[in-house]
Amino acid sequence: MNRTTLSLIAGATALAAVTGFAALSAPDAPGTDTAAKAAAQLPVERTSLLCPAPSTSDLAETSYTSFTPVTKGTGSGGKAELREADEESAGAPADGEDKGDGKDKDGGKSGEGKDGGKSGEDKPAKPVLTPKEPGKPVTGDSSGGDAPALVGTADGRFAPGWTVQETTEVAAGTGRGLQGVNCTAPDTDFWFPGASTDADRTDYVHLTNPDDSAAVVDIELYGKDGALKSAVGEGITVPPHSSEPVLLSTLTGERQTNLTVHVNVRSGRVGAAVQALDDKLGGDWLAASTDPSGSLVLPGIPKDATSVRLVALTPGDADADLKVRLASPSGLITPAGHETVHVKGGMTAAVDLGDVTRGEAGSLVLTPTDRSVPVVAALRVVRGKGDKQETAFIPATRPVGTRATSADNIGKGSTLSLTAPGAAATVKVTASAGSEGGTPVSKTYTIKAGTTQDIEPPAPGGLKGTYALTVETVSGGPVYGARTLTASEDGVPAFTVQTLPDDRGTVAVPEADEDLSVLQR
Repeated sequence: MNRTTLSLIAGATALAAVTGFAALSAPDAPGTDTAAKAAAQLPVERTSLLCPAPSTSDLAETSYTSFTPVTKGTGSGGKAELREADEESAGAPADGEDKGDGKDKDGGKSGEGKDGGKSGEDKPAKPVLTPKEPGKPVTGDSSGGDAPALVGTADGRFAPGWTVQETTEVAAGTGRGLQGVNCTAPDTDFWFPGASTDADRTDYVHLTNPDDSAAVVDIELYGKDGALKSAVGEGITVPPHSSEPVLLSTLTGERQTNLTVHVNVRSGRVGAAVQALDDKLGGDWLAASTDPSGSLVLPGIPKDATSVRLVALTPGDADADLKVRLASPSGLITPAGHETVHVKGGMTAAVDLGDVTRGEAGSLVLTPTDRSVPVVAALRVVRGKGDKQETAFIPATRPVGTRATSADNIGKGSTLSLTAPGAAATVKVTASAGSEGGTPVSKTYTIKAGTTQDIEPPAPGGLKGTYALTVETVSGGPVYGARTLTASEDGVPAFTVQTLPDDRGTVAVPEADEDLSVLQR
C-alpha cells in the first residue's frame, strides 16, 4: 500500500467516538401559522472520533484512512484532525520541563510541525492526520507496537459522515492476520457478544475517555450460566484523555469459550471495543452490537466462510426464541438443523452454524418466533483450514439508512455486501477520489427482497492510493451492509469485516413558525 508514513508515539489503547450537533434555524416572524413545520434534515456541525491503539506486536503494520463525504448545505469552513489520545504528555518532555535542546521528539525544531510550519509554543500535540477537503481520503501509516490511541474532532464541512478506518496487518504470533476497526463514538453503554476467556484467546476491552474529567466504568461478563462474579470489573476509573486496555481474563477465574461483555459507564462517557486475539485462529476487533432489539441483521458473511458461530444474549430476565434465516442471493432460507435458537435470560447462547453460506453471499436475519424480547448478537467467522485459518467478527448492526461510509478500500481486496431482509431496495454506491489521485464513480444497484448481494465495488477512474465508498438508500425497504477487506499472509486468508450503519451525518431539526418564547408562562 502506498501511503505516507507518520511518526506515531507510543500510547495505551482506545476506541472511537462520533457525536454531532446542528444549529437551530431562526424562527419565522410571528403572525403566521402557529403549527410547527416539518422537520428539516441539517448537517451536523461537529463530530468526534476515537481510535484504539492498534497492536502491541513489533510486527504490526497499521494504516489509518480519514474520509468525509461531500454533504450539501455545509458551507466552506471547518477542519478535521486526529491527535494522540494523551495530548498533554505527547507534547511535552516526561518531567514537564523544557530540556532546552531546541529539538522535539522527531528531531525537528520544537516550533515547527511535521510540514515545517509553526505549531505554536503552547500547542500540546501535532495532528497526525489532517484532511484537506471532503470527498478525498487522507492516509497515514505506523509500524510496530508503539502506535497510540487517537482522538479526533471535525467541524463544519468535515463533520457530517466523518469516517476513520484503522487497519493493522500482523505477520505472525497471537492475533496474526488482518485486524480492522472503524473509529466510533463515545457512549455510556456497549454490548459485545463473542468475547472469550478461553485458553487460546487473549481478549482486551479497550476503554478511551475523550473528556476533561475521569470516567467510571463497570465491566460485566455473561457466560453460558449467567453473570460471572467479579468485583474487579466494578468502578474502573479511566483518567481524562487516556486509554485503558483491560484483559478480560483478569476479571474472572472462569475459562469460558463464549462470553458477552457489557460496558456500563457510571459517570462520563468512553469509547469501547474488544480486541480478540487467538493463538491459532488469528484475531480481529469485535465492535459493539447495535442496541438490544427483538429483530437483528448481521450482514456480510464471506461466501467462503468455513465456520460461522452465532453468539447471542438477552440482557433481561425473559427468554428469547429466535427464528434463524439466511438471506442468500436467491432469498431467505432456513439453515438445516438451526431453524431456531433459544436464548435464556441473562445467559450467553452460542450456536455453531458451520459453513452456512455454502459458497454464496449471505447475511443472518434473526426474528422473534413469538413475543419480541430484546437481544444482542454477533458472529465469529472463520476462513481457511488447518493451520491457515483467520478470524473476524460481524456484530448486529443498524441499517444503512440515509448514508453509510466505508474507508480504506484498495483495488480488488474489497467486497461490499448488501442485504434487504424485507422489501426490495435501490441503493447508490459512490467510490470517492483516490487518496493520491482518481475520479469519483457512482453506480446504482437494486437488492431484491430477502436477498444478499456481494458487490465488487466500483473503483475510481485512474485510481491511485485508497478510496472510500458511500452507500445511499434511494428507495425501498431498509438495507444493511458490510465491507470485507482481504489480504494474503503466507497462505493465510486474512480478512476483516466492518458493518455499515447510518453515519448520522444529518439531524432532524423542526422549524417553528413563530418565536416559541411566547409560550413561556
